[in-house]
Amino acid sequence: MKFGVVVFPGSNCEKDMADAVSLYLKEEVVFLWHHDADLKGVDAVLLPGGFSYGDYLRSGAIARFSPVMESVRAFADKGGPVLGVCNGFQVLTEAHLLPGALMRNQSLKFQCQQVQVVVETTRTVFSGAYQAGQTLQLPIAHADGNFFADPDVIRQLEDNQQVVLRYTQEVNGSVNRIAGICNEKGNVVGMMPHPERNLWPTSPTQGANWNGDGRGVFDSVLSLGLSLLKA
Repeated sequence: MKFGVVVFPGSNCEKDMADAVSLYLKEEVVFLWHHDADLKGVDAVLLPGGFSYGDYLRSGAIARFSPVMESVRAFADKGGPVLGVCNGFQVLTEAHLLPGALMRNQSLKFQCQQVQVVVETTRTVFSGAYQAGQTLQLPIAHADGNFFADPDVIRQLEDNQQVVLRYTQEVNGSVNRIAGICNEKGNVVGMMPHPERNLWPTSPTQGANWNGDGRGVFDSVLSLGLSLLKA
């Protein structure tokens, strides 16, 4: 299976995301430069964290206009798996591939910490390897992670099982403690926590006190992707 990691000016987690694919999944990965509309025949697209375009205007607001995003939109419309983590999630909302918006944290501070989230649905391309109700330990690192949407949109997300991850306690002011959502098809997922930073328990590169809870995100898309490729 071939993965593509989108790189914008200001991205800083593209290497972590690529390592998750090449070192953990042991699958092929290529970088997709924001100015190039060619997705290079990838089977899944990953939008990493960082500060695309310096977060000018709003986080992800300028990145949505990059040529690569038109190709990502077309890829998603055809059912292709797309994951946005942290700034990648912000880009997906700005590009209207996911509803809602990520606002400044309620604390008005950049928050870098471990959090616990509950898996609310396993029907997405990136959550199928988990069990509904499973609690995960994942790190966050963001200033604009406060998820907001109109009440009708929140109601639709909840009713349609489009809330993928939910904080177990108040973290950044997000409505209903929402940490991650998906589109109606379940092939486009955005989340603020970083699964790629919790893959190897007690890793010399990622430090101690990790448990590998982020693996399920990547196991999910690989399992589904390989089954589709064999079909």
